[in-house]
Amino acid sequence: MVRDKHEKYMQAALEEARKAYDKQEIPVGAVVVCNDTIIARAHNLTETLIDPTAHAEMQVITAAANWLGGKYLTDCTIYVTIEPCIMCAAAIGWSQASGLVYGADDEKKGYSLAKGQMLHPKTKVIKGIMESECRELIVKFFKSKR
Repeated sequence: MVRDKHEKYMQAALEEARKAYDKQEIPVGAVVVCNDTIIARAHNLTETLIDPTAHAEMQVITAAANWLGGKYLTDCTIYVTIEPCIMCAAAIGWSQASGLVYGADDEKKGYSLAKGQMLHPKTKVIKGIMESECRELIVKFFKSKR
């Protein structure tokens, strides 16, 4: 039951990643869930906005904070297709999100490569939800670029 719920929300994040793919953005998507409701959706917009910080996670944190009317996401879970980078993990930490669920590891830029505590100590992390689907989209994108 719980895994089905995580897959439902990861599927929504994958829909966002596909939007990024269609825009020639690195296909990463994210959603924020609060009380079993998606309150924010986003995907990478670094090329579109000409902004290196416009990652899916940064966009979705901003959208969720605006929706909630406050900067803390203490009762929210962030779903993202790929492991967040250090910048995004730190932003998730500052948002105090209660959960982070991601699909595939990022072996090159993922936050888990860094030493130190990026996330809030109370943030629960689950990884590997729909891992193959999340990884396949990224691999397909970069193969098309080479």
